Amino acid sequence: MADVVPSIGLVEDLAGPQHPEDSLVNHSEGQFFLNEAFKIIVDEVLNKGTDVQQKVCDWKEPEELAQLLDLELRAAGEPHHRLLERVRDVAKYSIKTSHPRFFNQQFAGVDYHSLAGRFLSEALNTNLYTYEAAPVFVLMENEVLRSLRLLIGWTEGDGIFCPGGSTSNMYAMNLARFQLFPEVKSQGLCGLPRLAIFTSSQSHYSVKKGAGFLGIGTDNVILVKVDDGGCMIPEDLDEKIALVKSQGTVPFIVSCTAGTTVQGAFDPLDRIADVCEKHKLWMHVDGAWGASVLFSKQHRHLLKGIERANSVAWNPHKLLLAGLQCSALLLRDCTGLLKRCHVANATYLFQQDKFYDLDLDIGNKSLQCSRKVDCLKLWLMWKAVGSSGLEERVNKACLLCRYFVQELKKRKGFYLLHEPEFLNICFWFIPPSLRGKEGNPDYQEKLVAPAIKERMMKKGSMMVGYQPLENKVNFFRMVVLSPLVSQEDMDFCLDEIERLGNDM
Repeated sequence: MADVVPSIGLVEDLAGPQHPEDSLVNHSEGQFFLNEAFKIIVDEVLNKGTDVQQKVCDWKEPEELAQLLDLELRAAGEPHHRLLERVRDVAKYSIKTSHPRFFNQQFAGVDYHSLAGRFLSEALNTNLYTYEAAPVFVLMENEVLRSLRLLIGWTEGDGIFCPGGSTSNMYAMNLARFQLFPEVKSQGLCGLPRLAIFTSSQSHYSVKKGAGFLGIGTDNVILVKVDDGGCMIPEDLDEKIALVKSQGTVPFIVSCTAGTTVQGAFDPLDRIADVCEKHKLWMHVDGAWGASVLFSKQHRHLLKGIERANSVAWNPHKLLLAGLQCSALLLRDCTGLLKRCHVANATYLFQQDKFYDLDLDIGNKSLQCSRKVDCLKLWLMWKAVGSSGLEERVNKACLLCRYFVQELKKRKGFYLLHEPEFLNICFWFIPPSLRGKEGNPDYQEKLVAPAIKERMMKKGSMMVGYQPLENKVNFFRMVVLSPLVSQEDMDFCLDEIERLGNDM
């Protein structure tokens, strides 16, 4: 049998440098590299990346970009000066999501207090599962979740930060099923009846993804009709619930949307709550995009009835600019449902004879073991600007959205899909060559959103998303949220689309 004990020399190699001065030199070099890398990040990402005179993106084709980045990983390490070049390249060729003319996603801009929180949490490298490992952040997460629940209207409840809104929605489905059939945790799906989830036809794709992941089945996601603005129709919901019941299927959750991804529509939560109470169903609100309007006295009416929900998903990394990722699942439940559903009694981590309150070991609520500290970035930002500052942020975005719509209506060739309810502005641009030809059979096929998007990306002037919807051909979806955006940026966006599309 081979000797499994390493030689003395190998043990020394594995142990690392044997002389304290060597470690100090390496530590010093590491700090130097970090300082220089930080300077590059500040220059390329935070200075140039927020400068309206700079490009939103420096577009390269994949083959060229791979070569520029020198992506190959080699056996030997590389000197710091080359690594710093790579740091600069990563910053240079990445999309500048903090740029005032980045309108492509439902996150944009930068909050520097939140960014400081992200730097701090990364430096501390804390795992958020037990009080002994993360005492500061256990207390902080509890307080942030409590404050978010108060905005919903709940003085009690539970919650957890999740890795994204999709995961929050899946948590809600799992909790709703566990509450109805607690035996599913130990016995699995074999003894369950066929279950049904109800959501609008314009809800987030994570509802179907969650149904597949949880073994419920995507065919058992029942899509409810929406009105022209994209809002769920409660009467159709009621009819569909009654229908599946008559067929022997068990409905267990309605997933509403507060701010749909495309149109920014808010389902009528009060009326849906009536239907859920009638049929005794869990009511979940996917407020990943729209829940932040709860900060605004002027706009929180969009969420009338949210306090009647059982659970709410909320992404402060979107409208509030907390930084990716910052996603909370909030519960009205006070019975410990979250913990009972997910606890696995790992005695090496969650010992029952600890010297402090075991309720502070919040990892038992989570499907994850390792979990990042996502509460700090929101806490630090909220402490800095206050609820009033976050309210101002919401109100400014809504004001700029209205300005953009007013200016759009003044211009030839621009047509709204629907009057926006929130911050999603969906519109077509019709180039001069197609105006007056709406009756032609190939009219819709020639609409030019993808071609204009290609031109703006390669020019680097701005980023605006586009997509089709049901039987409607590709249209632009302008998302306005960053506090760095001005009316001049709104005007520029309209001017640039005209410049890029007039010759098509």
